[in-house]
Amino acid sequence: MEYLLKGATCVLVFMVVTMQSNGSGGGGGEPPEEFVEVWSGNLEEEFSRMRKLVAKFPYIAMDTEFPGVVARPLGEFKTTSDYQYQLLKCNCNLLKLIQLGITFYDKTGSKAPGLSTFQFNFKFNLGEDMFAQDSIDMLSSAGIQFKRHEEEGIEVEHFAELFISSGLVMSDDITWVTFASSYDFGYLVRLLTSQKLPDEEGDFFELMSIHFPRVYDVKYLMKSCKNLKGGLQEVAESLQLERVGIQHQAGSDSYLTGAAFFRMKQQYFEDAIDDEKYCGYLYGLGNSYTNGNGNGFSLMESSQ
Repeated sequence: MEYLLKGATCVLVFMVVTMQSNGSGGGGGEPPEEFVEVWSGNLEEEFSRMRKLVAKFPYIAMDTEFPGVVARPLGEFKTTSDYQYQLLKCNCNLLKLIQLGITFYDKTGSKAPGLSTFQFNFKFNLGEDMFAQDSIDMLSSAGIQFKRHEEEGIEVEHFAELFISSGLVMSDDITWVTFASSYDFGYLVRLLTSQKLPDEEGDFFELMSIHFPRVYDVKYLMKSCKNLKGGLQEVAESLQLERVGIQHQAGSDSYLTGAAFFRMKQQYFEDAIDDEKYCGYLYGLGNSYTNGNGNGFSLMESSQ
């Protein structure tokens, strides 16, 4: 069923505000020893730990979990990319982030010793917040603890304050590594700016260039990698990588994304990826925002 949002440019495809189950999610089990679960109670402590890591481990692999897609844009669209951005904008502006996972690597692909993966769990209330039921079912099956998210989840405003001052964003020295990450960055840009995403895709990429100057999207890199196809798990299996943690949890997916990037860099790019061709492109969207050297920006139409 579809509902037109009054005064909006999006139509709500479906909305669910209560779960068919009790909404508690799985227990999740104990996380791997190199993972740390971050809730409201240990947020500042873990940001302090990350500030010490980032200088020596400036490659940050990232993934998010969010509550699906519940709306689609109205109107006419110039390109497929324009439609995809408007779809992203509608949903990122309506919905809330559930998890963010980041894993620290150095330039050779070695993880930080000890705790290297941080899984941030945000406040989310199944009785109040919008979501797509199939996405919540999948995340619940993966062990997402929705009751704990409601009671101990991180407030995004507090997270944003610490994130901005952490040294992880707005720095040319940091390289973000992702997989099909347009929605991931949509949620993070909205979180960091405390504003709804802009109407135009170009304006979104300008905000990206400020907050995340250097980004590689593994799904975009796959355009130049013969025989690599599919989602993250299929790519990891093709590259003979083993998952650590649980699929569809942001920490595990970030860990695997980083491992896939460095294995691809070695096997397909001879350890040298051309920034002009690959840095700053997000899979599924049509603009790039870097000039290739991380020191300036020139918005351009993708020819890929």
